[in-house]
Amino acid sequence: MNPIIVQWQRSLYDLHEYYIENRPRKFIFYPGLFIFFILINDLCYWGAMWTAFSDLLIGRSFQYYYKVQFPVAILGALFDSLSFYVTLIIVRKALQTTSKESFIGHLSIDLIIAILAAFWVLFVFSISGWIINITESVSWFSNETLSDRNALYQERVIAAIKEPTKNIRNIYFGLVMGISAMIPTTIHLFMAAKSVIMVLLKRKPI
Repeated sequence: MNPIIVQWQRSLYDLHEYYIENRPRKFIFYPGLFIFFILINDLCYWGAMWTAFSDLLIGRSFQYYYKVQFPVAILGALFDSLSFYVTLIIVRKALQTTSKESFIGHLSIDLIIAILAAFWVLFVFSISGWIINITESVSWFSNETLSDRNALYQERVIAAIKEPTKNIRNIYFGLVMGISAMIPTTIHLFMAAKSVIMVLLKRKPI
């Protein structure tokens, strides 16, 4: 097998073993992981709102976006927790392979997860706004349906693709909200880059 892949696989194995050896008991770890992702999503939400749409956090609109944060954080954490479990399965399968193509193929699935995260963000904001809408006694969008909200966010995505320079704030917001779901992909890319450097410099793992 290619020496870079061998080094990459070895680094991934060490990380997986560290996780197995240091993970708390399941009934503590998994609820804790879900709460952790809730906090991360909530921090990303407010970070994105304050830096991209601070003009919306004024007066009555602040109350609306304050309420939206709760379903956004919970639904975001649900996706991130699921992607974490899927990533663990992928890593275990990748560590068992003896083929370079198979190894890269398994880890490439995380790229698909990162792409799905972008669509999940759209779904989360559509359904979160809709939930707040139907639970409010006085609604801003009294006649708005979930399909209306889906159509609105789809239009924003299309607009961002066609004219990215005019939709920088929406693109930036989506990237910040997708940070937590991109963590596994980022780790794999970091390990790949580290493995290339190690092999090129002929250094042993640290």
